[in-house]
Amino acid sequence: MKFSIKIGLHVKPNNAGQEVADEVGIRLRVSWAGRRCDLRSGYVIAPGKWDAANSCVRLGAKNSYRQTAGEINRALTRQASTVEEVLTRFELDHAGAAPTVAEFKALFDEAEGRAKAKPAEEAPAAPGFFQVFDKFTAEMGITNNWTPATFTKFKAIRKHVEGWRAGVSLADFDKADFASWVSYLQNTAKLLNTTVAKNVAFLRWFLRWAAANGYYSGQAHESYRPRFKGLDCKEVIFLSWEELQHFLTFEFEPGCPSFGQVRDVFCFCCFTGLRYSDAAKLRRSDIHLDAKAPYMSIVTKKTTDRLRIELNKYALAILEKYAGVGFPGDKALPVISNQKMNEHLHDAAEAAGIDEPVNIVAYAGNMRQERVVPKYEVLTTHAGRRTFVVNALRLGIPPAVVMSWTGHSDFKAMKPYIKIVDESKVENMERFNSFGVAPSGEVPENVPGKAENNK
Repeated sequence: MKFSIKIGLHVKPNNAGQEVADEVGIRLRVSWAGRRCDLRSGYVIAPGKWDAANSCVRLGAKNSYRQTAGEINRALTRQASTVEEVLTRFELDHAGAAPTVAEFKALFDEAEGRAKAKPAEEAPAAPGFFQVFDKFTAEMGITNNWTPATFTKFKAIRKHVEGWRAGVSLADFDKADFASWVSYLQNTAKLLNTTVAKNVAFLRWFLRWAAANGYYSGQAHESYRPRFKGLDCKEVIFLSWEELQHFLTFEFEPGCPSFGQVRDVFCFCCFTGLRYSDAAKLRRSDIHLDAKAPYMSIVTKKTTDRLRIELNKYALAILEKYAGVGFPGDKALPVISNQKMNEHLHDAAEAAGIDEPVNIVAYAGNMRQERVVPKYEVLTTHAGRRTFVVNALRLGIPPAVVMSWTGHSDFKAMKPYIKIVDESKVENMERFNSFGVAPSGEVPENVPGKAENNK
């Protein structure tokens, strides 16, 4: 195989005007079979010390590394010999074929001992806790059609984990870590047990998903089962039928026009079981008054269920009150933001005297927190939905029918309301004990068991 080697200085175009004192690299330019490769010799010399005619360093010269002309020239001669050996060996091993530039360069570096050992391929680093958590929220958000409120909940959980331990490892997350995080929620974040229990359930869901998808091999989601005090002591805030009727008909001062509108929207929820989010987007086209039994047909925002809710006379009266008023988007009611509505609802209920004392009991860890407040202070838009459920059950409407209006999917969510109604049934049963009893305490003749009662 024919080839040529030219040894010279590697002067870059932008260094063409450099001073003689500046040093540049010495290179070997190898040409063969129409290919060319520039090889670095690993030596430098000032152009004034280079003998271009003989392709060597001038005798007696040295470079800044104190390498002499003899040392450099001998190295260049050896490298030229290496080039010849590489090309000759390749030609013999490959039946006269010529190497590519890449092949030649690799063989030359290997012969000169310049070939770098290939680094061992490292396994890709496992994604971190928060990287997997973000993947979980993104995937579950799409799969389950999460609302912005649900995304906000999981952002809060992520923030609590970061506050507890920013460098938490998912691979090493164990039962002790879970317990430590719960302690942080209770003692540092100062969350009530009801909120901590929800956060634990959400984090367990994440770990269960991570395990199912190969990101987590631990068992913290199975082995850590804490018990929290006070999960069943939350007070269900609602208006009794008497309070509801009083609030519905209360006349507010002329200077508080917003109170009447907020009261009407709240009472509409009390008579239909709607959530605030569904009342806020209720349109006149959802209401069917021409039917034999007037009703509204809605798709709930939270669960996307289609519900048909018959309208009683109280709900119809509220709709009729605003029938001639034009609201944006053809909405049926004067609904404002949930935050503003809760603020005005507190004030309106206070003005109407909805001030029955309510005992609020909560637990933070093992510490019991108790306070007595007037009902208007804890009244919110969601209390309208609770009011509907409690009063419907008190009227004797079967829970299954109530659930068909409210969209509750199981009886578990109805248990707190049924418990309230059961207490009311005990109170009402006492009325039978006084049935037929005269003010004097005598039992009339026609009451069964008179003889026994008079003994």
